[in-house]
Amino acid sequence: MTTASPGLPPVSPTVAAAALDLLPARLRKRVDGAMGKVSGWPVETTPDGARIVVDEDTSVTLKVTAGIVARADDAVCSCLLAPACLHRAAVLSSAPLAQEQADPAEEVDEPARTEAPPPPKGVPGAAATARAAESAAGPPAHPAIQDSACEGPTLPGKGATSARHRTGSTTGPRPCDENSEDAASPVLTHPQLTALASLRTAATAVLVSGVSGAGAVQRAELLHAAHSGRLAGLHLPAAAAVRIARRLDEARSDAPSFRLPELSAELAGLLGLIQGPADAVTPARRAYQPAGPLRLYGLFTEPIVTASGYAGAIAYGLAPDGTLLTISDVAPGDPQRAIQAAQAPVPGGCALSLREWGNGGSVILTGPTVSADGRVGGGSRVRSVRAAGATWHQPPLDALWQGPPADQLARALDWLEHPADIRPAGGDLLFLTGTVTQEGLRITGGPQIQLIAPDERSELAYADNIRLLLSRTGLELRLIARVVPDRPGSIQALAASWTGHDGERFRADLGLRRLNRSHIPAPKPPDGRGVVGRPAPGEDRSDTSVGRPGGSPEPEGHQGRVTIAESDPLPASEQPLGPPLTTGPASGTTPKPPPPPASAPGLEEPPVGSTPCVPPVGRPGSLSSAPPALPIELDLLRRTVDRAVAGGRGVTAASADGELPRRLESVGLATGALCARALLGAAAERRHDALGRLLPADPDGFATAWLAAATYVSAAVRSLLPAAWSTDAHPTAADPPGPGGR
Repeated sequence: MTTASPGLPPVSPTVAAAALDLLPARLRKRVDGAMGKVSGWPVETTPDGARIVVDEDTSVTLKVTAGIVARADDAVCSCLLAPACLHRAAVLSSAPLAQEQADPAEEVDEPARTEAPPPPKGVPGAAATARAAESAAGPPAHPAIQDSACEGPTLPGKGATSARHRTGSTTGPRPCDENSEDAASPVLTHPQLTALASLRTAATAVLVSGVSGAGAVQRAELLHAAHSGRLAGLHLPAAAAVRIARRLDEARSDAPSFRLPELSAELAGLLGLIQGPADAVTPARRAYQPAGPLRLYGLFTEPIVTASGYAGAIAYGLAPDGTLLTISDVAPGDPQRAIQAAQAPVPGGCALSLREWGNGGSVILTGPTVSADGRVGGGSRVRSVRAAGATWHQPPLDALWQGPPADQLARALDWLEHPADIRPAGGDLLFLTGTVTQEGLRITGGPQIQLIAPDERSELAYADNIRLLLSRTGLELRLIARVVPDRPGSIQALAASWTGHDGERFRADLGLRRLNRSHIPAPKPPDGRGVVGRPAPGEDRSDTSVGRPGGSPEPEGHQGRVTIAESDPLPASEQPLGPPLTTGPASGTTPKPPPPPASAPGLEEPPVGSTPCVPPVGRPGSLSSAPPALPIELDLLRRTVDRAVAGGRGVTAASADGELPRRLESVGLATGALCARALLGAAAERRHDALGRLLPADPDGFATAWLAAATYVSAAVRSLLPAAWSTDAHPTAADPPGPGGR
């Protein structure tokens, strides 16, 4: 693996892809090796960009326009072979990809949308595929699995294209009305069909090669296909292809933000859009429509850092009708800019920063523009004034925490069905109340779960703050969190509120404000004696925060400046002892242990690129307080899908687990067994001609089988996970389990 130079400016995807086109075949083979040397080349800052020194006689100069290298002429090498030289291609391929963003202040003259976009077909977790989870072979092992299909399951193959267009899914039963979508399917032009074919070829090549085998050539082909798709009006699949290229860059540079399940989801989404062209044709830019006066109650502020070199902050607010809207400030920059952007002003001249508005503030906007996905524009006609805010325990914000956790989770999983570019703001947020325990967080009306950090970068305070909160056993929290579909027992904590030492409500944006021990009451002793909040022996309660006399905590709703306190690391005796013990579903029987390495090679370790969680302080959880878990067999199938993305077709064939289909059938996941057999068979299939010569492998067949398995896993998780969060599956102390146990 190589590490990208931190000083390289973002490069337009088109420029990065075109850099390899100029190279002859002999130099294209050497690009990956040259990219490994770029991190050792000095980067000098110039008034209009950057200069990369290759050696005493050779340098590459990058000219930056609006924060990015936007044209091919802006990258110049001093060697004699330029521009068809290896130095220029290696530098442009190593630089982060620029994210093309529309100016929020601009408005596009389009008819306003009067209804939400329809659920996409072919994207993992789509409604059409949810019914694929599951027809049981005999009595089902999990009551949440039921068959609501009209017919038995069908598995896509080489002749499944027409069926895919009829059903809008890649696997699972056919719907009752097969003609319901034919009339709504648009007629694509020849350039659009050609662009879709290029996108499918490029995505399939990445899938067959895997992350470990995808180099600069596969990345350039993917960016070329994305450019062709954008020119043909296929903006959603083009944007998905660029995101996949960024994920590959993160994997190549060992970036801590890389997560293999996210790359798998992006690949499945792209292949699904290609097979469902009705969802691929979208407007070129986000439309901002004029709206009437808005009063927005601030919820919280989230720092944003992207792999493409952008950073900033997004503040969430609630309108009186219950709609979540966002105001953001995102621009090229490093993680430090994400902290600074929280001080950006709210549009309209109300002299209120995003952080102050999100920390219990309220604004009234006149003349605003709002996009279909809930973004508030900052045009010159917008005016804003301050208004009386509300805490999380006051209306209208308090209503967000009144919904059952299982219903909130189901809504968030439904939100994930939509393509990333058209999802409404805040659809993946969970508003939860719970109590910190030694095993994690006990959700009121829900299960025991673990809190993990959305971003592990040291510049952001997520990991330290979550560790500190989880060390306060008995602390009652109100949380704003984000669902993590591939981790059924975990959520990403974004903001929290609790009762401080003086009885006042205390609220913190966990990514922006660095907490210390003086902000949180001390845990209660096990015997119940002692005073909550009394300093422990040797505990330092000094507060280095600014803006508060005496170092006292800033109460919830305070409209002052941002307070950033020094982090107080945990003593060695309170360091986590390891991840909590996870078990199978609550079915009244002893959970099955994971399979031994001999029967499931490669499954004994977490998937490559998974973000390490922040485990709670204390001993691992017991079986009675285990977080919600999906069937182990379903998790094995999910990891097989992710492993195919990590290692490609060769690794999938070499590590094939022949027992996996049988294990899926034994717990009632019959369709999952079909998908597993198809995937493993497509990976290992090698045909011979009449003379016994080995024929080339069929990449399209492997991609189709992989997409079927990925779609099935997503649909099964969407069906089973809300049931695992329900109160019936997790009785409270007032409603203890029966004699049979859980």
